Amino acid sequence: MSEPNLEDITDYNTLKGQKKRVVWAVILAGLIIGVVYVVSYNYFSNVTDSIHVEKNIGTIPVK
Repeated sequence: MSEPNLEDITDYNTLKGQKKRVVWAVILAGLIIGVVYVVSYNYFSNVTDSIHVEKNIGTIPVK
C-alpha cells in the first residue's frame, strides 16, 4: 500500500457528498450537546436549600 498523493484525493479542495454530511452532522451534534448542557446547567443549578458553613478549613492533613 502506498502513500496517498494529492492527485488521488478526489475531494482535496472541497468536501462533497457523504463526507460533507458527516462533518456537518458532527458539528450539529456538538452544538446540540452544548445547548443541552447550558440549558440543563442553568435549570438545575438553582440550589436554594444549601447549608452555610461558618467554620473554615485551615489545613488539610496529608498522610
